[in-house]
Amino acid sequence: MAVMEAGAPATEHGREITVRGLVLGALITVVFMAANIYMGLKTGMTFSSSIPAALISMGALRFVGGAGILENNIVQTQASAAGTLCNVILVLPGLVLIGHWHGFPFWETSLVCLIGGWLGVAFSIPLRRALVVGSDLPYPEGVAAAEVLRAGHTDSDDRGLATLLGAAAGSGLVAFATNGLRLLADGVLTAFSLGGAAFSIGSGFSLALVGVGYLVGIGACLALLTGVVVAWGIMVPVLTALAPQPGLSPGEAAQAVWAGQVRLVGAGIIAVGGFWTVATLVRPIARSIRAAAAAGRPARAASRQERDLPLALVLGAGLALCVPLGALFTRFAADLGIAGPTLVSVAAASLLFCVAFGAAMAAVCGYLAGLLGSSTSPISGIGILTAMVGALLLPLILGQAVGPDARRVTVALVLLAASVIVTAASIANDNLQDLKTGQIVDATPWRQQLVLIVGVAVGSVVIVPLLSLLYGAYGFVGSMPRSGMDPALALTVPQASLVTQIADGIVARTLPWPMLLLGCILGAAMVGLEVVLKRRAFSFPALTVGIGMYLPLSVEMTIGVGGVLGFLCERSMRRRGAGPELVEASRRRGVLIASGFLVGESFVGIALTAIDAASGRSSTLSLAGPGIAEAAPYLGLGAFAVGLAVTARLIRGPFEAPLKSAAAGTGELRAQDR
Repeated sequence: MAVMEAGAPATEHGREITVRGLVLGALITVVFMAANIYMGLKTGMTFSSSIPAALISMGALRFVGGAGILENNIVQTQASAAGTLCNVILVLPGLVLIGHWHGFPFWETSLVCLIGGWLGVAFSIPLRRALVVGSDLPYPEGVAAAEVLRAGHTDSDDRGLATLLGAAAGSGLVAFATNGLRLLADGVLTAFSLGGAAFSIGSGFSLALVGVGYLVGIGACLALLTGVVVAWGIMVPVLTALAPQPGLSPGEAAQAVWAGQVRLVGAGIIAVGGFWTVATLVRPIARSIRAAAAAGRPARAASRQERDLPLALVLGAGLALCVPLGALFTRFAADLGIAGPTLVSVAAASLLFCVAFGAAMAAVCGYLAGLLGSSTSPISGIGILTAMVGALLLPLILGQAVGPDARRVTVALVLLAASVIVTAASIANDNLQDLKTGQIVDATPWRQQLVLIVGVAVGSVVIVPLLSLLYGAYGFVGSMPRSGMDPALALTVPQASLVTQIADGIVARTLPWPMLLLGCILGAAMVGLEVVLKRRAFSFPALTVGIGMYLPLSVEMTIGVGGVLGFLCERSMRRRGAGPELVEASRRRGVLIASGFLVGESFVGIALTAIDAASGRSSTLSLAGPGIAEAAPYLGLGAFAVGLAVTARLIRGPFEAPLKSAAAGTGELRAQDR
């Protein structure tokens, strides 16, 4: 896929950092952050804002005289912090759930986001050369964002822009009928029992996830589907057969076993696969650091693509951030009643843990951004791993120094550390994806890194009022800010509840450790398989197998469908005699369609979230009644099947005529030979 305008000077694309771009990026950050916080607290899911931000930037700046591709790229880089910094809600609300906080204090919450976010930027800069420049990772959402920018700025590619916008319109229409009007089901899930074992099969109907699967490729999708088979085809039936749950339907029993046990197996595989990923990245990262150090100051680098922020400055800034981070932990621990030598030990250990473990998780998340994209990276899994490790280590330091309230004190400290690490890892995840977009459009890396620092700062100030507003308006399930509130409207904060539950389970020694250990054993086996297949030039990341067990079934299956669809389209063209140029052109068209799917569903999601937040209730536009609810699964399945068929036709369609001509020519030659 020809996705990079190599060697194009900056002057061909216009300016990069401008005042109007920074202002626009800040405004988009506020809007997308509000939407993401509401969606994340309500469903546990957030979305990447890079692609919608790129489109909004192109449209907005055209009203003030237009802008070059690099200026629009800078705007989406800054605004992408909105969809990323909000991942702190996957952990931080746990402090409210356990009763330590009775709201979100401004300075503590802002510092968690600011320090964690800036550490994430610092961690990601040395990773760029290893994971972006010197890697063949697909970066599906980074490539999609670049295609959006290129399609909007390349005069000769009007058909490409039309293809992208057409796909966005189709995806947005389906998403609006599904999530807005509720006329179509968002997926189908069937469960049945056989000999006491519960089975559950199904898929989601999201065209955006189909697009993610297409961009990811068949290798990662097969690894993802392997995790699905292990989780839902083997473990769930076996565990439900061994421990029947009277009173639950097969679907409820399967879901309960997956959420309470099988997900922990997936977390174990993610842990082993993540540490293996870090181990394999040690040499590339070391080379990346040496290359960054050799490049010196940005202005002195031979090529614009070599210009990162100076490594010495990054290292100094990272060390400087340790001061306020240490002060944050010291103040927090003191408020918990810890004093004396134990206070110093706890603050120092928490600081060391955030830096060391945070750097490792940043590398893992950067790899996941390249493998799956930031929207489908299991950031909550990183939060769970962090909480597990912290809950195991912290009691060794605290000992008996915290008295009878040791359980709450320990969990609170673990949640604070996990919040910092999740924020850092999330920003690294997003930053590397943005840097991939920048590489494709020939942007200057250090300018993107600088603007992301600005985006984190803006988001850190905005996030606290938004969190406080939503908590005060709706409350959380299990924690209402005042009496008399309607519990039916309370936000579920599912991921923060899960992380808190696991941390508390470890401290209280009630966590089902056999499941986690089984996951570690399976993870080691998958790593071995990954090594063997890699020698045969086939991608099968072990980490993705764990993700296939950890993410919901509807998400995994839909991504897998997208990967298989892309594989079958390409295989069909090759079988019909398509040469490399036609296959490459078909693949590029597929990338535009997949990118359009992401654009359409993202924008509809933002609009529906804003409408629900304004109305104060869920499903504001829903038209679903009893009759429609019964038909919705069939209508959704039909619309999804039609969408897949049309997608396959569009990917191959423009190239069928050349293939038929080539086939006809071959037939004529054969006739002459006879």
